[in-house]
Order: sequence, then C-alpha cells, then structure tokens
Amino acid sequence: MALELTLHTQPEVPLEAECITPQRVAGLAAPEVERLDAMHGNRRVKLGDFFSAAGKGANDIVLNGDLSLVKLIGAQMAQGSIVIEGAVGMHVGWGMSGGQITVRGDAHDWVGPEMSGGRIVVHGDAGHLVGSAYRGQASGICGGEILVHGSVRNETGGAMRRGLIAVGGDAGDFTGVNMIAGTIVVLGNLGIRSGAGMKRGSIVSMNPAPLLPTYQYACSYRPLFLKLCLQHLRGLGFAVEERHINGRWRRWSGDSLELNKGEILLFQR
Repeated sequence: MALELTLHTQPEVPLEAECITPQRVAGLAAPEVERLDAMHGNRRVKLGDFFSAAGKGANDIVLNGDLSLVKLIGAQMAQGSIVIEGAVGMHVGWGMSGGQITVRGDAHDWVGPEMSGGRIVVHGDAGHLVGSAYRGQASGICGGEILVHGSVRNETGGAMRRGLIAVGGDAGDFTGVNMIAGTIVVLGNLGIRSGAGMKRGSIVSMNPAPLLPTYQYACSYRPLFLKLCLQHLRGLGFAVEERHINGRWRRWSGDSLELNKGEILLFQR
C-alpha cells in the first residue's frame, strides 16, 4: 500500500520538504511521517503542519494538492516511486540516484539538479534550468532521464555530463549551454544560443533552429544511436513519428570555441 500525503494547508513561503523520499519514510506509520521535520522559510516545522498522511511508509508515495511552493521533494531519492498529482516546486529530485518521480502537472525551476540515476517524468511544463548544474558547479546531471512532455524554459541541460533529457514541446534559450556530454532531444523548437560552450554530446531538434556561428555544417546522415533513442521515447509516450526515426539528420559540429566535439542534429525535412 502506498503512503498518501495530502496538502491541507498551503505554505505562505516555500516549504523545504526533503524528507519526502521513500527511504526517509520507510517503515513509518502515518503519525510518525507527520512528525518529520521540514523548513517553512527560516522556521522549522513538522510535515503534519501542512500534510495529512494515510497509509504506511513504503517504496511508493502519492502526493495530492498544489505543491508549487513545496521544494526538494524526492531529494537524494535512491529507490521506489513518487507520484505528484499536481504541480511541484523547485529542486524536485535533487541528487536523485534511483527510482522514479512522476509529476502530473507543471514543475518549477531546477528539475533534477545533481541527478545521477533514476527517472523524472513531468507531464506538464517545466521551468528554467532543467537538469542543469548549480551556479559554481563544474557539471550538471551525470545520469538518469528527465522527460518533460510539455515545454521548458532557459538553460536546460546546462553543463550536463551524462544521461538523457527529452522535451515534448519547445525549449528556451541556451539549451545545452556548457554541455560536457549526454543527449538532449527537443521535439519542438530550440531557442537561441543552443549549445553555447558545448564540449561534447548531442542536442537534437525536429525543427530548424538558429545556430551560433561557432557551429559548422558537417554532413547529413542517419545516426543509429538516435534511432534507438527516439524509439525509446516513443515507447514512453512521446509523439515521435516514423519519419523522425528513419529520416536523415543534418549534423552541425561545435562549439569551435571549445573542443568542437559536440553536435546539433536538425531533422532534414
């Protein structure tokens, strides 16, 4: 039986609830879960001040309510699943290494920072800095998957080192900025300055995109890795068409100000 947490009091300022992870609540009864510590602004509170719990702590957690002001859900999660029936606040899945987080609404900024494994699925839109490195950090996510079925804003995959980020809608500016490796797939449109400072890795878009002058056209081809990746995404519910899977892609290499070993792949219509 899953542990169910329902928001009964909307926080006035962001509520830091990093205690909401399967490993933190494992084996706890509902009253014990409600006694876990959280931070409401600069004030220490109990989780029960905002959530009512039902069931017993296990590998599966279901959250109900508008959680757009609740931060750090699934922090350092290593196993199990969290299903959020609504919007969620910043830093969801911070430091995640396993399991799955499903958001059946929109997500705020910093989805999956410092992620190394597992999967985050956002059925709505996401904010800025999806899978990006924190300011001053050398690298962003180094594993796992972040799947956003809607659109995202700026700096998706900043300094990404490994893993997969997929966007079903449009992406904002600076997608893959300072990217080290990994794959970003955008089914919609890319914003400006995609791949700025990119060292390695792949940025993929189904549509034409404005490219920096530090990217040079290389060739037109059918990359096998992309065919497998797109088949995987279609199996996960993304609107990938057969023509994308079997079509040709125009490869642009860059960023020539860095190692010049990255690539932006644009679908050849």
